[in-house]
Amino acid sequence: MFYYILKYVVLGPVLRVLFRPRTEGLENIPEEGAAIVAGNHLSFSDHFLMPAILKRRITFLAKAEYFTGPGIKGRLTAAFFHSAGQIPVDRSGKDAGQAAIREGLGVLSKGELLGIYPEGTRSHDGRLYKGKVGVAVMAITAGVPVIPCAMLGTFEIQPPGQKLPKIKQVAIRFGEPLDFSRYAGMENQKAAIRAVTDEIMYAILELSGQEYVDEYAAKVKAAEQEAVPPRKFPKLRR
Repeated sequence: MFYYILKYVVLGPVLRVLFRPRTEGLENIPEEGAAIVAGNHLSFSDHFLMPAILKRRITFLAKAEYFTGPGIKGRLTAAFFHSAGQIPVDRSGKDAGQAAIREGLGVLSKGELLGIYPEGTRSHDGRLYKGKVGVAVMAITAGVPVIPCAMLGTFEIQPPGQKLPKIKQVAIRFGEPLDFSRYAGMENQKAAIRAVTDEIMYAILELSGQEYVDEYAAKVKAAEQEAVPPRKFPKLRR
């Protein structure tokens, strides 16, 4: 109930008025039945703008940190994500990927729409990064189509680290559903799930027009942070 109040009464109308999202390919979203919407991830705003323009409810696998933040802001954020039906996923530890897959398959088993960002994290520089294979495992295991999605302009309105978004028009594109039924029973084969993931990322790339980097975003970000020397401050004289 709270999800639909947010979507149609509280948040959705405001987002549509402020950001005037242009949409392409909405007809590619099935009216019913399980499916995965796989998109690029450029901004915190992505979590709100895509659901605002979809007719169907979509459930995202959200990072657990959104549910465990400190203080009043943390509690409000956690309450929002819980009420909106989003699922927390702990991305730390060796079993994090399996936990995300289990949660995602649970959503799909109920015939619902699952939203996922195959890059695993927001792009820190606006480029599109190598996808993680969890999306492929879920698509093959559940036997559902994958609809590629591209968010355009959300990096410019709210790049990582910026608290409030700029008021500017954005666009959201949905590509034709990708059918991976030819890979049935191959969800445990590394070559198969890598091929499926790369096909999904290529479809997102065609829609977004981003520069592609054949490395994981988290790895590149960590390497860049290590390469930056610590800032030195002059000593204060007494």
